[in-house]
Amino acid sequence: MKRAAIHTLGCKVNQYESEAMAEMLIKEGYEIVPFESQADCYLINTCTVTSLSDRKSRQMIRRAKKKNPNALLIVTGCYAQTAPEEIQNIPEVDLIVGTSRRNELPQLIKQAEQERICAVEDIMLQRKFEALHITEYGPNRTRAFLKVQDGCDRYCSYCIIPYARGHVRSRKKEDVLAEIQTLAQNGILEIVLSGIHVASYGRDLEHTDLLDLIQCAHEIQGIERIRLGSLEPNCITEEFISALSKLPKFCPQFHLSLQSGCDNTLKRMNRHYSAKEYADGVALLRRYFPNAGVTTDVMVGFAGETEEDFQESLRFVETIGFSQIHVFPYSIRKGTRAANFPNQVSPQEKERRAAKMLRLGERLTKRFLEKNSETKAKVLIEQEVAPGIYEGYTPQYIRVQIPSEENIAGQILEVTLHSPEKDFIFGKI
Repeated sequence: MKRAAIHTLGCKVNQYESEAMAEMLIKEGYEIVPFESQADCYLINTCTVTSLSDRKSRQMIRRAKKKNPNALLIVTGCYAQTAPEEIQNIPEVDLIVGTSRRNELPQLIKQAEQERICAVEDIMLQRKFEALHITEYGPNRTRAFLKVQDGCDRYCSYCIIPYARGHVRSRKKEDVLAEIQTLAQNGILEIVLSGIHVASYGRDLEHTDLLDLIQCAHEIQGIERIRLGSLEPNCITEEFISALSKLPKFCPQFHLSLQSGCDNTLKRMNRHYSAKEYADGVALLRRYFPNAGVTTDVMVGFAGETEEDFQESLRFVETIGFSQIHVFPYSIRKGTRAANFPNQVSPQEKERRAAKMLRLGERLTKRFLEKNSETKAKVLIEQEVAPGIYEGYTPQYIRVQIPSEENIAGQILEVTLHSPEKDFIFGKI
């Protein structure tokens, strides 16, 4: 049996696509092995959201070839889509596939065994959702990410992803529901509906949208929890949130992308909302879900961001009181409008601001955990992380560690939360 190793960089959508490609390879007779193992085929699913992502992708390509110089080397994903010429300059790469044609992977591999192939096509011409499916899951899985949408039409001035993923394309509702049925039959208890811009789901389909999809998924027996991937503030409407609050399986955890709490910066970013509109959306969330976990992304050092702009963003983040924030220094991406903006911030200043924002994020996470201390929550136990210590998540996505002499993985249990740590909390059944 031939051996294949897969390394995935980037987002949950990439993770889903890698699992789907792994299943294709298994059906072709491959055994999937860890990436550090000796393999006959290495597949790197790349990310290009920052220049660091590009660099990590190139590092993994070089590392794979060192493992086995005779292995077939496949590079796919967003970096492959936006920079195929760069990858073609790496002679060890045998097959380059962008963000389409992954469903043709077995046929492309057979061709690449004979000659080097670049199968990257113009993603902006794609108008149909690429059908990738996962029908089998390994043992002890409790949560699964489900890709329901691809592409983005927002064109934020700093973002390369619309050029890597193309226009909005939605997966047919009946196809999504069929896969959720399969997930339930495989013992999956929680699903996370994911996409490049998941709030756009259904815009290119008739008679459905994201809320309709969630409501239909809610009716499927065996699925106990439903989460959403990253959302944009514009989709937080009273109709949407009110409807979600009536669904017992829906988890009140919202990753609501912010990027900046300063209006001047938001305008230059082309983010389509103001800080007040964002704050109003969070207030609406908390009216219907008083203890919701609200997480976000914050970018620091965007082109033209002054110290005053940064301080305004810092104050806004503290005012909102997120449960967790992901902080990114701005990275210039060739091909975006912001790459040519004046007044670029120095790398040293970006790192200083990132460190300050991260410290604030740690304080906010601690505050959120302390707020939930000495409360009870239903925890989906995922795995044993140390002898007699199990880990899982509350509906608000609080990470909980629980002592137990029995194997409790794969169960939803009521737990009393206590003793907050840096980014998790201890609990007792």
